[in-house]
Amino acid sequence: MDREEEDRANRAAAHGTMPNHSDGGREPVFNLAPVVTGLGLLCIAIYAVEALWLNFDQQIWLMVRFAFLPFRYTGPVALDVYAFTSPVTYSFLHGSWGHLLVNMVWLAAFGSPLANRIGTIRFLSFWVAGALAAVALHFVLYPSSMVPLVGASGSISAMMGAAARFAFRVDRRASKPAFTGPVLPVSVVLRSRMVLVFLGVWMIANLVTGVFSDTVANGPQIAWEAHVGGFLLGFFGIRAFEPGHAARH
Repeated sequence: MDREEEDRANRAAAHGTMPNHSDGGREPVFNLAPVVTGLGLLCIAIYAVEALWLNFDQQIWLMVRFAFLPFRYTGPVALDVYAFTSPVTYSFLHGSWGHLLVNMVWLAAFGSPLANRIGTIRFLSFWVAGALAAVALHFVLYPSSMVPLVGASGSISAMMGAAARFAFRVDRRASKPAFTGPVLPVSVVLRSRMVLVFLGVWMIANLVTGVFSDTVANGPQIAWEAHVGGFLLGFFGIRAFEPGHAARH
């Protein structure tokens, strides 16, 4: 993509329009990036085992070791290997079938075009970075919490943040549809009507979830603040995961 094309893309994004990247052909119903399919199946398999085969004591064992527990770092608890792995492994656990289903839908929608854009290894690194950013903000706000934090929402929120930096432009002509065009400057993104509407709806939905979510005391739950941490990582950090040639189509 040359400078003139990049400027046109920036102007189109600022006015809330999408460059024409469609040849009128149909996109397959299931055209997910392999890494997205693999991560989704892993999340489904883990929750299926937990929900269908583990008894209550075994579920507690799973949460204590693999969910994120802020109290592990601030309470009178000896650090162990799980203190270093749980800030990532929590992202593969879920609290209910509904929680899992919602996350898998958003993973397919935002994860696949991002994975096709940046590649498998960078996408896995991006998943980890989003998970870490989510628990980092959660920990700052709730450093003594004993409630397990679970879910892929932090990583998926990071994907949503990254998508906003492309103004959600996807090349549907490609055999592997991916976010297309340059990573737009923040100043351009914040002038896009489409992005501003998305950000507003996303924030309101998260606030409503945080206020009205039906959580169980001392049970596994997700927190909307963690979503914000992941989103900010994706929105401001996507350039760090861009292949050197990705912005030059």
